[in-house]
Amino acid sequence: MHGRCRARWRRRGDDGAVSTATASPSAAGSTLAAAAAYPARAVAEAEAPLTAGTDRYMHAAAHALARAAVEELRGARGTVPGARVLLLVGGGHNGGDALLAGALLARRGCAVVAAPATDASRLHAAALAAARRAGVRLAADPLAAVQAAAGGAGAGEPGLRGADGADLVVDGLTGIGAAGGLRPAAAALIAPLCAAGEPGRRPFRVLAVDLPSGVGVDDGTLPGPVLAADRTITFTCPKGAHLLPPAAPLCGRVEVTDLGLPVPDGAPLAVRPADGELAELLRVPGASDHKYTRGVVGLWAGSRTYPGAAVLAVSAAVRTGAGMVRLAAPQRVVDLVLAHRPEAVPGDGRCQALVIGPGTDPADAPRAAELETVLGRALGEGNAAACTEAVTVGTGTDAAAAPDQAITVAAVIDAGALPLLAVRIAAGGRCGPQHVLTPHAGEAAALLTALGEQVGREAVEAAPAAAARRLAELTGATVLLKTTPTLIACPGGVLLSVDSGPGWLATAGSGDVLAGIIGALLAAARTDAEIGGDARGEAVDAAADMAARRADGEVAARCAALGVRLHALAAARAADLVNADSATAPGAGRPLARPGHPFAALDLTEAIPAAWEQLWRAGVHRGSSPRPASTAPERVFRGKSVHR
Repeated sequence: MHGRCRARWRRRGDDGAVSTATASPSAAGSTLAAAAAYPARAVAEAEAPLTAGTDRYMHAAAHALARAAVEELRGARGTVPGARVLLLVGGGHNGGDALLAGALLARRGCAVVAAPATDASRLHAAALAAARRAGVRLAADPLAAVQAAAGGAGAGEPGLRGADGADLVVDGLTGIGAAGGLRPAAAALIAPLCAAGEPGRRPFRVLAVDLPSGVGVDDGTLPGPVLAADRTITFTCPKGAHLLPPAAPLCGRVEVTDLGLPVPDGAPLAVRPADGELAELLRVPGASDHKYTRGVVGLWAGSRTYPGAAVLAVSAAVRTGAGMVRLAAPQRVVDLVLAHRPEAVPGDGRCQALVIGPGTDPADAPRAAELETVLGRALGEGNAAACTEAVTVGTGTDAAAAPDQAITVAAVIDAGALPLLAVRIAAGGRCGPQHVLTPHAGEAAALLTALGEQVGREAVEAAPAAAARRLAELTGATVLLKTTPTLIACPGGVLLSVDSGPGWLATAGSGDVLAGIIGALLAAARTDAEIGGDARGEAVDAAADMAARRADGEVAARCAALGVRLHALAAARAADLVNADSATAPGAGRPLARPGHPFAALDLTEAIPAAWEQLWRAGVHRGSSPRPASTAPERVFRGKSVHR
């Protein structure tokens, strides 16, 4: 590599966070922020004063690309000399990066062919000249070169003859300044490569420059065809497409290279929290703690149709660390739960957070009526200001609470409770930021439609970030949208993107497990609020109330993110995808050395304690220790616990 480029590399870590690397002409004074994605325009404006009139950053980027290409080739074929490399080249700076990287690979003995998507006169002139001097061939027929690279027979491009095709494809067609889908010429170039199969099942690897060409740079949408990458090298900071679905899984393994350029000011588009940061919410019980200081979860789960959901949600809450789990359910469900989890407590009592809806059937009229009641009281019947008194929420003799005792209690609202919630919101009700809604795309579409948006499932799947933000805005709740990766939006807060774990999670009951995990984490946060004396009892001014609600939303969003992460790591363990020597869970789109194996949702609950410890160790490694259960954090939920 070029002597003036010093490299510092850290691959995608155990936390699923985007990794960082440095390949800078002047690494001093780096301002890298690897976990936050910023708008493309802001990135370009921040870089412009330093990049104008110089190609040195392009050369640094090319060295980073070449190093990644060498690693890919060694991993795929064991050696670099003789490897066949195809460059997909556009007319912008990313095309220049690809050409310069191709020149470096040609000097290492690779047969490199460049397939331009535009006339050669529109390519980066200096980069093209350097590539030609190094022996890179510019394809006379770009489409024929691509067909040969994809393994097509009969193509005659030198260096790519034969049915074996290319070993590596470098995608430098478009950059972060692109808008909309690929132009027809570029779309035609990638078509044979897309037809060759998915990452891991095709005969070549794909290395993307900045991002896979054709994705929505800021919003992560897919406006047209995209060549999925095995690995993406981007610069300065992640872009929205790296963290937001549906584009994020198509980026493969994402690495951020620090070129010594500034990170933009202002709010990020999305953030992927690191495991060590999330671990700060984990609570290790101390000698003076008891079951009530560890958090009590009140579960409204299970029905005659889906009795097992309550078993899963209760088991998850217990194994996540709840001091006690109370259950309000039909007797058949209670009996089933007690047979599996004898520590569960049926009936009414004090709790710090509710989990409402897993395995409930809205068509069951008596059960739906109970859920309507508990939803109304949990939401404070629209009275978010009256949050100073404990209230009774339940089915026992204490079920009637005075209207002035209404309190917006922390709650996970899931599955069968979501359509009932939509009715309340449409009628003028309002969630608080400490209410975590957990819809999948279909449920999110139904909620949005019930609230007047007329959105179908396909629209949510096409633009999930916009759907999550809109749902949070309409309901006032923290919204956990089950996508890959998972998105978490709260009113006025930054969008969180969290690795969803392996595909084996697509099994019945895994959502019930997630609801129980998050319920236990919310209950722990509520317990902190009580211990810390942060129950804001008297009237507060509007500004203070707004600040408190923002803090509530931050805590709820972080609890939800931690829950998703525990869920993902437990799934990796249940699928036997964790190396015993280095606890590493696969990130979305990351190629696996082995596929793992199926598991049942109950197996997932058994793996939660080990996942909890893995995250705890990540916090210790980061230099922060999870706090004792009796220690209150700075930001806690308002109000006191709820009785039911």
